[in-house]
Amino acid sequence: MIKISDLSLPEPILRAAAELGYTTATPIQALCIPILLEQEPDLIALAHTGTGKTAAFGFPLLSALDSEAPFVQSLILCPTRELCVQITQDLQDYARFMPQAKIVAVYGGAPIFRQEQALKAGANIVVGTPGRVKDMIQRKALNLQNLRRLILDEADEMLNMGFKDEIFEIIAEIPEKHQTLLFSATMPPEVEKLAQSIMNQPLRLSAGDEKRGVDGIQHFFYKVQPKNKYFALKRIVDMNPKIYCIIFCRTRSETQQVADQLQKDGYNVEALHGDLSQAQRELVMNRFRSKYIQLLVATDVAARGLDVDDLTHIINYHVPLDPDIYIHRSGRTGRAGKTGVSLTIMHSKEATQMKAVEKRLGREIIWKRIPGGREICERQLYHFIDGVERVEVNENEIAPFLENVYKKLSWMSREELIRRFVSVEFNRFLNYYKDLPDLESPEDKPKRSSAKGMKYTPFKLQLGSSSGLNKKELLRFVNQLAPVCDLNIGNIRIFNEFSIIELESGKENEILSAFESAKYRGIAPQATLDKKGKTAFAGKAASGGKKAKKQEYKAAYSAKNTRAAEKAKIQEIKAKIRKRTQNK
Repeated sequence: MIKISDLSLPEPILRAAAELGYTTATPIQALCIPILLEQEPDLIALAHTGTGKTAAFGFPLLSALDSEAPFVQSLILCPTRELCVQITQDLQDYARFMPQAKIVAVYGGAPIFRQEQALKAGANIVVGTPGRVKDMIQRKALNLQNLRRLILDEADEMLNMGFKDEIFEIIAEIPEKHQTLLFSATMPPEVEKLAQSIMNQPLRLSAGDEKRGVDGIQHFFYKVQPKNKYFALKRIVDMNPKIYCIIFCRTRSETQQVADQLQKDGYNVEALHGDLSQAQRELVMNRFRSKYIQLLVATDVAARGLDVDDLTHIINYHVPLDPDIYIHRSGRTGRAGKTGVSLTIMHSKEATQMKAVEKRLGREIIWKRIPGGREICERQLYHFIDGVERVEVNENEIAPFLENVYKKLSWMSREELIRRFVSVEFNRFLNYYKDLPDLESPEDKPKRSSAKGMKYTPFKLQLGSSSGLNKKELLRFVNQLAPVCDLNIGNIRIFNEFSIIELESGKENEILSAFESAKYRGIAPQATLDKKGKTAFAGKAASGGKKAKKQEYKAAYSAKNTRAAEKAKIQEIKAKIRKRTQNK
């Protein structure tokens, strides 16, 4: 292990690191810092969330700071405003004994004129989201003509969020000779292409196996019907009284819906998603960081800037569509050498996605039985008793009341007192769970015939193959937008300029509302109900069954004979014309 104090960092940074409790370098810090202090190579660093990436580039960046240079020397691009604020705060902490360091954050969701004033007042280091950085360049508030270093933090997420064009537009404003550092948890093909386009023979460093999740995390899944997902979630939370976790949902509406229901059922929970204002988001995140709330229901994007080291659990309300998303999520627990648990609530339709996650993770995700009412009550009871044993008794505060309490309870025996004392907490769970069935009982299993009677409504989207759309992309797009949990999808046909997709009937208004605020690669889908859409699938329906196939063959044979007859007729006419010409 390498100690921070053994690194060749300037004294102000070492002093700040000591105050912040940085003693031993994490693997990614031990790899990056010595190299970046001595050289200026382009560098790709692969490490999971929570492994100290900010210090890995922040310490060298501050060490090389030229306080006399009156221009922006380093630009750090990151995917979300929350992460932008977090990185800025970390850098300011590292530079607490460097008063000359001027660090400015620029991100959407905050007044642009204040950030513009901060830039014009002078900045050595700028941390920003791609969209707001681009805006500042266009407003002439941010000049990058003398930039020395470009850092792309969580590059994979920036590309997933569609910031590729903005990144290239920003790079166009940077001097050709500069250092580029790319930090990412994963290295999908899109990030590889980006690195090849903007970097010069980069040095590649990896803290651990980039294809796998963080060690120290246990991975489990529960299998239920879609209608029982929420009830399974409640049981999981009740079975873990000390739980401190993030529950990930796919959409904003689902996130708010689950959080509202948990609040209604008495849980200490808040929602975090894109529909909240910046002030609301910061309030929720601060309440969660301080453990004032125990559960946070969030979307992936909204939780990006939330940096918490001691999460006990991550719960996936669905199997993520992209295995890399699972890696990102699970990496939020088991941080800083601690252990953690990643749980997924899935149903049978998500089995293929779960296999893809296991392959990406490089290990098996273990099935667990959903806990029953009796074992939950038992766990909660012992947790309550443990709390009683550990409670701190303040004799001076309670002494004036004890005499009357003793008198009031003197008629009860020791055993009776304990029974009543235990029942105060125990009855709440006992009353709820005593009559509830096992969620995995045979009568609750999905029936094969139920899907056959499903009715679908065709929707027309103004997105087609010309927009780069294919069936896989369309499925992912629709699933991420689905305003209702586990939306059933029927047939799909993709044409050049538009697509038709059948979605579960009865939810048309919610689906159209979700499409209104959505974009696919920056293009609005312009979804409409398409009553004629079923004709697009007529060919597919006709091709099924022996009778239909026989008709197909007869039609094809008839067409073939007709074409042959027409061809023979043409040949006959041509022969007659040649004969007449020869006779003349």
